[in-house]
Amino acid sequence: MLRTSPVRILGERDRPAVKAILDADPVGNVFVASRLMATRISSGLSGTELWGHVEDGRLGALCYSGANLVPINAGPSAIRTFADHARWRGRRCSSIVGPVEAVNDLWEQLAPSWGPARAIRASQPVLEIDGPPAVRPDPAVRRVRRSELDILLPACVAMFTEEVGVPPDSGDGGALYRARVEELVRGRRAFARIEDGRVVFKAEIGAVTPQACQVQGVWVHPELRGRGYSAGGMAAVVRYALAEIAPRVTLYVNDFNTAARAAYRRVGFRQVGEVMSVLF
Repeated sequence: MLRTSPVRILGERDRPAVKAILDADPVGNVFVASRLMATRISSGLSGTELWGHVEDGRLGALCYSGANLVPINAGPSAIRTFADHARWRGRRCSSIVGPVEAVNDLWEQLAPSWGPARAIRASQPVLEIDGPPAVRPDPAVRRVRRSELDILLPACVAMFTEEVGVPPDSGDGGALYRARVEELVRGRRAFARIEDGRVVFKAEIGAVTPQACQVQGVWVHPELRGRGYSAGGMAAVVRYALAEIAPRVTLYVNDFNTAARAAYRRVGFRQVGEVMSVLF
């Protein structure tokens, strides 16, 4: 890149300015904020980078570059420069995720060189709850024990494959994915209802900051769907999360998943934003 480019690879010295941008939307930025809490802001040594868009000497927008490419607070000028930088670096991510307008603009500029996408989720409502659930929590939903990892893992693989369209264990035999699930279990952030050695309902809390936490991997066994397990299960996860993890609970859902959206509404989630995902 030319030295005059407004894109700069950020480092630890930029943390105060980065934090100010992320704190402006603690729910929308929970994923990136949680990642940056867990590690130093470095120039790619851990396989990730944080790009900054600087205008008039001020850091105004970010783009997290890792397994996901995530634009943050990025208007048209920042998106244009992030797209130029992304083309120059080459695609390293498995998805682009972020606010609809920003991701749509970014993808329009990257599609000629990065396309085609495997799938595009053009509308994914971002939901939030910050008070007691509106339905009774399922008392059988609890934290998954370490000894139950081999029970939970097949359900996680099934959920991922159903949601993303490809299995998470196709590249390395599942070692990295298993390690991630095991990390969530060890961190007491994996929840499930398990009956007779079978997962009935499950969900994990994948991102955590002092301001918010993000639920992921919500899944009900296909043979048991339509029986209310999702609403009661989510209510249980919300109760745990608000009591012990963070004051706001968020997630995002595909707009076409009407059953899930109805369950979340029953629990008391409300829409606070909308993201778009481009999957490779």
